[in-house]
Amino acid sequence: MARITEKLFSLEGKTALVTGAGGAIGRVLARALAESGATIAIHDFDDDRLASAKAFIEEAGGKVLTFKADLTDAKACRSLVDEAQAALGRLDILLNSAGTNRRKPILEVTPEDFDAIIDVNLRSIYFLSQAAQPHMAAQGGGKIVNISSLSAKHAFNTISVYAASKAGVSQLTKAMAREWVDDNIQVNAIEPGFVKTEFTRPLWDDEYRSEWFRRFIPTGRLANPEELIGATLLLASPASSYITGQAIVVDGGVLTGATWVKPE
Repeated sequence: MARITEKLFSLEGKTALVTGAGGAIGRVLARALAESGATIAIHDFDDDRLASAKAFIEEAGGKVLTFKADLTDAKACRSLVDEAQAALGRLDILLNSAGTNRRKPILEVTPEDFDAIIDVNLRSIYFLSQAAQPHMAAQGGGKIVNISSLSAKHAFNTISVYAASKAGVSQLTKAMAREWVDDNIQVNAIEPGFVKTEFTRPLWDDEYRSEWFRRFIPTGRLANPEELIGATLLLASPASSYITGQAIVVDGGVLTGATWVKPE
């Protein structure tokens, strides 16, 4: 007989669509879902990134389907979900991990910058989830996990639009959770702090910022993408059947506050 914990966190027989799976975070989380038993459909905008992510997941024995789509197009978002659901046979988990950013001071942000960030980070999640809801409701339930950010709660220079988009993601998570609770669809978010990826290299590879991270983050370092796996598996699995509308912060202790004690 299987242990209770094995049933709670097992994704055997489940299916998942992971957007932005060509990125450092998306590919790690997609592989984690596959290793837990789910059949995976992965999305990205780039063929080479898709092929690399597919190979990375298949190394762990995962079953992977690939889909390319422009998430700035609402119709493409719907088509992606519908095609993935048809190929998988059902859709149990939608992991919205696609994201983008353009770091600029507020006075330098253009309307094109604004739209590019909002369209991927917020608008796509809205319409991907809107498309997934009927499929999940018809089969008796599902899980939607949105990757938000610590910047939804904590402002930083040069990322005003990104922060606004992620605050929108966290609030949208609550709205969807409330509207779809009767359909047994749990909608939750993860708000990572600073994660060490190639995308964030301009930050952590800079000597000043590297030292700033060491002092600002209580754990004294950036997160690795793998450190988001635990929260993701919790929110994608039966273990979170009574958790909805929540945002789990994974930030190395940033929101615990700050120290004003002089280092010895």
